[in-house]
Amino acid sequence: MELPEAPDRRSPRLGSVVPGCLLARPGHRPAWFPSSLQTAERVVLLVLDGLGWQQLREHSSLTPCLSSMESVILTTVAPSTTATALTTLVTGADPLQHGVLGYRIDVDGMVLNTLSWFGGRSGERRNLRRDIPPSTIQPVPSFCGHKVPVVTRAEHLGTAFTEAHLGGTDLRGWRSSSSIAIEISTALEEGADFVYAYYDGVDKIAHERGFGRFYDAELAATDQLVASVIDAVPPGTTVAVVADHGQVQTGDDVVDLDPDVLQLVDRQSGEGRFRWLHAREGRSDSLLDACRRYSSFAWVLERAEIVASGWFGEPGDTSFPRRLGDVALVPFTSASFNDPDDTGHFPLVCRHGSLTDEEILVPLLSIST
Repeated sequence: MELPEAPDRRSPRLGSVVPGCLLARPGHRPAWFPSSLQTAERVVLLVLDGLGWQQLREHSSLTPCLSSMESVILTTVAPSTTATALTTLVTGADPLQHGVLGYRIDVDGMVLNTLSWFGGRSGERRNLRRDIPPSTIQPVPSFCGHKVPVVTRAEHLGTAFTEAHLGGTDLRGWRSSSSIAIEISTALEEGADFVYAYYDGVDKIAHERGFGRFYDAELAATDQLVASVIDAVPPGTTVAVVADHGQVQTGDDVVDLDPDVLQLVDRQSGEGRFRWLHAREGRSDSLLDACRRYSSFAWVLERAEIVASGWFGEPGDTSFPRRLGDVALVPFTSASFNDPDDTGHFPLVCRHGSLTDEEILVPLLSIST
């Protein structure tokens, strides 16, 4: 199966949303923007983590508010994962320009979990904030240098990832989702003409519970959350909703690397659906050849092929490609590649990271009040 083509900069893509809102005058925004966002003077951009276009379309009966909004289908980034996609969204920069190249990236031989900021050398799990300051990971200003009100989980305030991708913003924390609409309306009442808000319920439920009754209940509750935001904002405000990635239900379809492959691997980074293998010294060609056995269900690509494909965008800092591994395993089925060092509190039922339509197509929705 051939790797899909990367989107060009003129097409509807996640990285163009914030610059299109903040740098272009109303009426001069990207032609593919929904009409209500095209002419908006005041914008609320609400991110629903994990709500892919295909999942939204398939559950439209549960989301009457979202389904009534103007819609455009966007392409997100590679890998289709939160850390990379959110950083691209708020900076407008491609992954190879901002450097947050995945959920777990290699930084000078240490594997850094970019959401928790824990990691280290093989088998280690320690706080790396001193070893790898957030300011050294991501150099691009958020929101085109504007000091934007950001409404996000209170638990995220002060974290290294927040500092890396939202540094210099006006952070406002919420502990209950019922506070999101109030925080947004307060920022608008204080004079803001652009507010960014983030909600992660859909992503969390999909990871833990998969698609089914719990997921359906979360979608319905999220739809009510969006309706509450629309009701709370003053007249003349455009509420836009966007997602960072979609989901694939992997369940037990988890692949352990074969022993003869593992003996060629020094460490692993990335995630289950965009797994990077870092070869032992002098073994990168052998590793690539050994991994061809997985090509019946995954794209098997060396680093140079991925960079040349355009999915990571135009290179920025010349050191950033070194944060990638030597060989990428990117499933186009429901499979996920296991890494014993990449574990959490519970097994993941739904995952993301790859370049399937279920994961890379996300909605941009808008409505004016």
